[in-house]
Amino acid sequence: MFEISILFIQFGFGSFNNRKLMSDQIQDSPEISGIRFAMYVLPFAISQTLAWATCFYSFPAFLPIWETQLGFSKTSLTGAYTLSLFVAAIFAPFVGRFIDKGFGNLVFSFGTVLAFSCLFLLSNAAEIWHFYFLWFFMGIAMSCSLYEACFAFLTNTLANKARRAITFVTLAAGFGGTISFLSAHFLTQFLGWRSAILVFSLVILVVNLPLVLSATKMLNKFSKGFVKQSSGNLKDALSVVKKPIFWLLGGAFAFMSLNHGMLVSHLLPIFYDRGLDVKTAVLAASCIGPMQVIGRLMMLASEKRVSVLSLCSVSFISLFIAGCSIYLGNLSLGLIIAFVVFQGASYGVLSIIRPTVISGLLGRNDFGIISGLLAVGFMLGSALAPLFGSLVWQLGTYDLVIFVALLLPAFAFLLLIAAWRLKPQ
Repeated sequence: MFEISILFIQFGFGSFNNRKLMSDQIQDSPEISGIRFAMYVLPFAISQTLAWATCFYSFPAFLPIWETQLGFSKTSLTGAYTLSLFVAAIFAPFVGRFIDKGFGNLVFSFGTVLAFSCLFLLSNAAEIWHFYFLWFFMGIAMSCSLYEACFAFLTNTLANKARRAITFVTLAAGFGGTISFLSAHFLTQFLGWRSAILVFSLVILVVNLPLVLSATKMLNKFSKGFVKQSSGNLKDALSVVKKPIFWLLGGAFAFMSLNHGMLVSHLLPIFYDRGLDVKTAVLAASCIGPMQVIGRLMMLASEKRVSVLSLCSVSFISLFIAGCSIYLGNLSLGLIIAFVVFQGASYGVLSIIRPTVISGLLGRNDFGIISGLLAVGFMLGSALAPLFGSLVWQLGTYDLVIFVALLLPAFAFLLLIAAWRLKPQ
């Protein structure tokens, strides 16, 4: 714990080493002390943690409860989740464009209020179409509230300090899954799932909305000292889709998200299938988030000695190892622990490396819309994952789901290498 604290202090208050990967594309942001920097970014970090806990992870956390108490099939329920993530993917480029134009504060405020409304109404859902209707709009809320919008906003406002801020934010947000799984479990036990969802919605309104308003206001104030790099021409921004690198990166990110989404959205049923009792399964699922944080801390400790390509490669290989571990997990509790460690740590690194890879290979100009376009593949992977996992499960067992999932990082690794070979010198 002491070593982790030291790393956090060094990160928050020390200097940040920028790799040559980004140095040619990014102009310097205004100077700011470490303490002031942490104060600017901290509200954003907390708001992202709560947004992930209440919006994204709430569905897998409540899925077994809805299936049992409402009598809906796993496939029909995950279809609603798939719809929400599909909608989030479609709206991502438009959200990115709004952020490029300087409307980040409005984007996040709108997304937060919409998320509150969806969860508030979800607490009274009784029919399956209620889930589809509300999670459709939750998809719009997530596109305005989660990482893609966050990374675009931070990149546009903080320039060369964006990676430092993104790391800070994701260190905190990595606990979103832990908060969601544990809160859903205990609140449901004491209050019932409807009251638990209502609590989630009130957290968004009472806690997250003020944080979002404060965070965007402070960062917009800070960024007035430099000019954002934007072409102002939508046609020029969209020309990136003609580059093979764009499609290779998009494919790699899509396979990564499909892998993680298939496993996480079905995580509790998979653990039950592996013979874990309810409490142990919830505890194991809750550890995915902290493992993401540990992975990011390990990245911080090694980034001066390890290239971005190496970090990405090791992460894809680790996802493959995680899949193999859970595939054999019914043979040993140790293998299930190995899955939690490798899956969480590697995905934690990949989620933070993505913006660096994008800006390094495709530039920071019009980053919001470029990141949004690439997010379509990434988020479509996440969108298809729950339903795809359910369909694969219907064809066989969760063994088949895991086997399909563990092959995806291998394909992603090959696409990443191909993209890197096309990198401009």
